[in-house]
Amino acid sequence: MTPDAFPAAATSGQMTVAASVTAAFSGRLIGIDLARGLAVFGMYSAHVGPDVTVGGPMGFLLETARGRSSALFAVLAGISLIIITGRPLPRTGRAGRQAVARIVIRAVVLLVLGYVLTALDTEVDVILSAYGLLFLAVLPLYRLRAATLALVAAGGALVLPQVLHVIRKSSEEGTWADQVIAHDPLARVTGTDGLVDLLFTGAYPVLTWAPFLIAGMAVARLDVTRPTIHLRLVLTGGALAVLGYGGSWLALRLAPHAVAGIAAATDGGSASSAWWSDTVGSPEDGTPLSWLLVAAPHSQTTFSILGNTGVALVVVAGCLALAGGMPRLARSATPLSTVGMMALTVYVAHIVALWLLTSVWYVPAVEGETLSALPVLLAFITAAMLLATAWMRHFRRGPLEQLLHLATRPARHVK
Repeated sequence: MTPDAFPAAATSGQMTVAASVTAAFSGRLIGIDLARGLAVFGMYSAHVGPDVTVGGPMGFLLETARGRSSALFAVLAGISLIIITGRPLPRTGRAGRQAVARIVIRAVVLLVLGYVLTALDTEVDVILSAYGLLFLAVLPLYRLRAATLALVAAGGALVLPQVLHVIRKSSEEGTWADQVIAHDPLARVTGTDGLVDLLFTGAYPVLTWAPFLIAGMAVARLDVTRPTIHLRLVLTGGALAVLGYGGSWLALRLAPHAVAGIAAATDGGSASSAWWSDTVGSPEDGTPLSWLLVAAPHSQTTFSILGNTGVALVVVAGCLALAGGMPRLARSATPLSTVGMMALTVYVAHIVALWLLTSVWYVPAVEGETLSALPVLLAFITAAMLLATAWMRHFRRGPLEQLLHLATRPARHVK
């Protein structure tokens, strides 16, 4: 399992997908693939599914996936980083240096690929470039123990959102960001805000997304084949979700004028649901201090990080338990796990397909305004499962995962 950017090493040799599910030691790996497959489809729902304002059970399900799917991806990416660099103990010596080189190469490839997809100018906030920089940012921590990683993740969740808030406020009030962008080679080459966007102002700023990866790194240091670990992850995740979303709900109601201030800053967004829903929108003319009490996805707050991490841990634990304790049921979910095995490929494919549908063929149903987008979402999900299942019955890795694997071969020459 590697961040091919969303790892693919869950396969074993030339086994068929069905056989790999029941193979010894693969239950844990298949569990991670199941979680990654769910994250893929959650992101599909955000990009090509109906808008959450359709309401009802469908709207609730779609809203539950918003933001939390990308957070789940980030936690899984942290797990991948530890698997590449060695678990249960980190690789040392030459093997360790080669593993680090592999991560660095993958990060650079993801960074470039992300900007290529961004250049297609779809409505999707492509996450790959941010992932590339995130891998580089957290890589120095790969030798730490589970408990230490958990403390670092918790500390980052508590402190970094406040730091980001101060930085963003300063960028709104001054010109330093424009000056950095003007002298940033990455910004000039990509036509974006470059490092300022990746670090601070984008949809996935490194400052507030690093805790997700570090939390995943902590999970990977545990013996996740044990049912007792699954239970601990569920309990921990549940507690974090309650602390994040429940804490935000309580804070918004106790802080004077907080909800009203958020509603004004978001131009009438659904401020009453800011403790969990992205229907609150985003601040349009400056970020008020009360925004730090929000837990909506992509709000980049402490409450949001805690809640989303909690949900991710529960999903990961549930998928690991399913794959390890109920192999027959896991086998029936093979189409989902194969999507997870080649998640980079299906992620890139869905953005390219979305670009074709909206910019080349101008298909209106994918604009996500009403339930008319539901058949498009189901078509994307079905196509991904069919293609992934067919491919993985004959190949060890997905096509882009294989290319990424080949790109890391120079790491073998590191002494």
